[in-house]
Amino acid sequence: MAHFNPWHDVSRGDSLPEVVTGIIEIPKGSKGKYELDKDSGLLKLDRVLFSAVHYPAAYGFIPQTYCDDKDPLDILVLCSVDIPHMCVVEAKVIGVMQMLDQDEEDDKIIAVAAHDVSVNHYNELADLPPYLMLEMQRFFEDYKALEKKHVEVKQFLGREDAYRIINASIKLYEETFGNGAQ
Repeated sequence: MAHFNPWHDVSRGDSLPEVVTGIIEIPKGSKGKYELDKDSGLLKLDRVLFSAVHYPAAYGFIPQTYCDDKDPLDILVLCSVDIPHMCVVEAKVIGVMQMLDQDEEDDKIIAVAAHDVSVNHYNELADLPPYLMLEMQRFFEDYKALEKKHVEVKQFLGREDAYRIINASIKLYEETFGNGAQ
């Protein structure tokens, strides 16, 4: 019997790369690091963050994408309500945070919930309150510090760079797994 896997069986969206599907693994405010179990398609608790920090936005992945770290492309989705685990959300892409995690590239697409009027007017990173990007940077630089693991946020880039990264992750997915459901 075939099973459903959110990574491979959910559409990545109809208006790529401007609007993508995000599948949320971790709600905003969580101290739990949840991630998709790639084999079963279920959500697993990877660890509880060993630090006095919590996720600054809903965090998940874009289905049918693949990156050099052997995972789907990560996404942070800003929304005025808490988005629960494994919820599918249409996300309007506004930029990308480029970082190194243990010396490995680990891009995070930054988006807003497309159907949330309190945030969907943001079109680029410069539209966000300045503290929000600092909060995201600080979280990702600090959340592994007590585990003695090094994470470095390199830079924030705009929509066009985010689109390029999304398209590259789609191409790598298709080269690695075939065309999928898209």
